[in-house]
Amino acid sequence: MCRRRRHAATDLYHRDSTCRLRHTATALHCRRRHHHTATDLRHQDSMLCRRCLHHTATDLHHRASMCHRRRHRTVNGPPPPGQYVPSALPRDHGPPPPHQQAPPPPPPPEPVAGPGELMGLCREGRVKDAVELLDKGACADPAAFYELAAACSNPKLLEELRKVHDFFLRSPFRGDLRVNNKLLKMYAKCAAMPHARRTFDNMPDRDMDSWHIVIDGYSVNGLGDEALRLFELMKECMSPTSHTYLLVLNACANSEAIEEALLYFDAMHRDHGIEPGVEHYVGIIEVLGKSGHLNEALEFIEKLPFEPNAMVWESLLNLARMNGDIDLEDRAEELLVSLDPSKSNHKKLPTPPPKRRLGINMLDGRNKLVEYRLPPKIEKKVVNEQRYVPDTRYVLHDIDQEAKEQALLYHSERLAIAYGLISTPARTPLRIIKNLRICGDCHNAIKIMSRIVGRELIVRDNKRFHHFKDGKCSCGDYW
Repeated sequence: MCRRRRHAATDLYHRDSTCRLRHTATALHCRRRHHHTATDLRHQDSMLCRRCLHHTATDLHHRASMCHRRRHRTVNGPPPPGQYVPSALPRDHGPPPPHQQAPPPPPPPEPVAGPGELMGLCREGRVKDAVELLDKGACADPAAFYELAAACSNPKLLEELRKVHDFFLRSPFRGDLRVNNKLLKMYAKCAAMPHARRTFDNMPDRDMDSWHIVIDGYSVNGLGDEALRLFELMKECMSPTSHTYLLVLNACANSEAIEEALLYFDAMHRDHGIEPGVEHYVGIIEVLGKSGHLNEALEFIEKLPFEPNAMVWESLLNLARMNGDIDLEDRAEELLVSLDPSKSNHKKLPTPPPKRRLGINMLDGRNKLVEYRLPPKIEKKVVNEQRYVPDTRYVLHDIDQEAKEQALLYHSERLAIAYGLISTPARTPLRIIKNLRICGDCHNAIKIMSRIVGRELIVRDNKRFHHFKDGKCSCGDYW
C-alpha cells in the first residue's frame, strides 16, 4: 500500500506542475520518510527545499547521511530564490554558537619605527638606539641598512655591526649588493676579517668593488698572503684593473713578498695591457723599502722611466726613517723640499710649535669601553725574562736616561692592555684604539706581551692595524 501511494505521489508530481500540488507530493514523500525520492524531484524552489530539509532533520537515523547531500545540493548548486534555505539548515551544519566561535585574528602590529627614523639616529651617532629599535620590530629598507652599517665604522661598535648584519640577513633585501659591500668595508675597518670573508663567500652577487674591499682589508690588517690568494681567485672570474694591481702591491709590501710584487708588476702590461702609473712604481719602492732593501729601492728610483716626483721621494724618506738610515733620510728630504717646498722639515722645527695632543687609548671588551689617559707617575717594571730593554730614542724630552726609561713605562696603550688582561677572559683577543701613532718601544713591548700571555692583541693607531700574536706583529715592524 505504501509503495502504491509513493508511486501515486510521484505520478501526481509529474502530471501537474502547479506549485501547490508539487508541495503536496513532496510533503507526502517526506512524511513517509522517502527522502531519496523527495530529494530527487526536479524543479525545486525555495519552499520545497525548506520543507524537504525540515522533514529530513527530524529523522535522527537519516540526519548524518541526508543533511550533507541536501546541503551540497542547496549550497553548492544554483542558489534558489529567497532566504529560507539557510534558516532551515540543522544546527550542526550552521555557524557555531557565539561562545564557541574562534576569536578574530589580531591585526598585524604596526612597525615601531620607519627607515627615516633609523637613518636619523645613525646620523646623530646613536647607533645602539637604532639597533634596539630594530630588535623591537622597526622597519628598515636598503637605504636604512646602508646607513646603519656605515655608522659602525669604529671597532668598538663591532657587536652592533654584527647585529645589523643579522637583521639584514633576515630581511628580504639580503641580496642588495650595495649594502653587502658596505658590510664588507665596515668589517675590514673593525679588523674582523673572518666575518668579512664569511660575508663575501655567502654573497649571491659580487662586483669589482667586492673583491677590492676584501683584498684591501686583508692588506691593511697585515694579512698580505690571504690578499694574494684571493687575488688569484679573482683572476679566474674577473679581469684585474689598475686599482687592483695597486692593492696587490700594497699586500706584497705588507707580507714582504718581493718576488711576487715584481712578477705582478711585469704582468700588468704583459697580460692585461695596463700601463703602470706613478703609484705603481711607488708601490714597488714600498715593497723594497719595507723589506729592508733601501739600496735596491734607490737603484729602482734611478731607473724610473720618468723624473722622480715628490711622491717618490716622500716614500723613500719615510722608508729611510723607519729603517734608521739617517744619511738617506737627509738626502731624500733635500730632494723632496726642492720639488715641494711645503714638505720642508716642519716636523723638526715647527713654527709656531703645535699644540701637543694628549695620548688617549680606548679598550673595548665585555660590551664596555674604558678610556686611558697619561697618569702622573707609575712604578718602573722591566721584563728581563723576555730581554726587554727600553728604547729611549723615542723620548724627545731633555731628561736623564733613567727618567727616559721611566717615561716609556706609562704610555697609555700599555695601561689599557694591562687592564684588559685582568678584566677579560683568557685567550680572547683585546682591541686597543689609539689616536696617535704607536712608538717603537711600545711596539716591541707589546710583541713581548703577546708571547707571554698567549693572546692576540690588536692595536689600531692613526695609520693602520697591528695584530700582535706569538711575539710577532702583522706589520712586520714597518709602519
